[in-house]
Amino acid sequence: MISTLLPKLRATILASSAALLLSSCELLEFSPNDVRVTATEQDLTHKNLARLAAQPKPTGGDTLRFVFTTDSQRYYDELDPLVSSINQQRGVAFVLLGGDVSDFGLRREMSWVQEKLNGLHAPYLTVVGNHDLVGNGRTAYQKLFGPLNYTFTYGDTRFILVDTNGREYAFNGQAPNVPWLQQQLADTLEVRRQVTVCHVPPFNEDFDPALKENFARTLAQAPRLVFNLSGHIDKFGESEPYDDGVTYISGYSVQQRHYLLLTLWGKTHYKLEAIAY
Repeated sequence: MISTLLPKLRATILASSAALLLSSCELLEFSPNDVRVTATEQDLTHKNLARLAAQPKPTGGDTLRFVFTTDSQRYYDELDPLVSSINQQRGVAFVLLGGDVSDFGLRREMSWVQEKLNGLHAPYLTVVGNHDLVGNGRTAYQKLFGPLNYTFTYGDTRFILVDTNGREYAFNGQAPNVPWLQQQLADTLEVRRQVTVCHVPPFNEDFDPALKENFARTLAQAPRLVFNLSGHIDKFGESEPYDDGVTYISGYSVQQRHYLLLTLWGKTHYKLEAIAY
């Protein structure tokens, strides 16, 4: 009798285990490369732009104030004090994160960062970095955040966020998408100022060398450009490397426990403050 019951008991246990596994599949991560996201996590760029559009500008007149930080990667311990410090600043309309949200392009890494940034009082927006494109990172980034190239206009200022991670595309001449960038910069209807945002600046070796000159010339010809913001090099800098009137600003990484508080007014006036936290 016992010998006939054991196979049935074993089959019952296996079937129960399989049922439990299937019913709990949303709680399991089968691979670090899993790119599935919950409805709450997906399309964060669109959601944060909707928040931004719904909020009144926190500064008066034509003044616009925002924060630029970059390269959060694996520096999770620095994110709580970063969020706390930014929340104490007055008049901040939104926060820009200049790429490398993750270190290995993993959806889980991006989710950890977005969970921290959810503590910000202001909406936040991201541009894609080269580390975000590692492995399945491109798919994960697009699911969580959205498009790799996009624009938004706030306070009469158009922000143009462009994927400049040329090395991740084997320098195929497609990143950055210069024709798209030219089209966005040429559209100045109801735009008082323009700001371009990217991860890899054109003077870095990870920028597609075949596109550097065209990219820089495009910015120099932009009629209302205030400056270009970038990350990647983990070193603050403010310069005009091509002597063409275009200011390139490289932000502090999250690890450096500083961020930039930027205030714009007039056509191209701006004030830059480095804030330690």
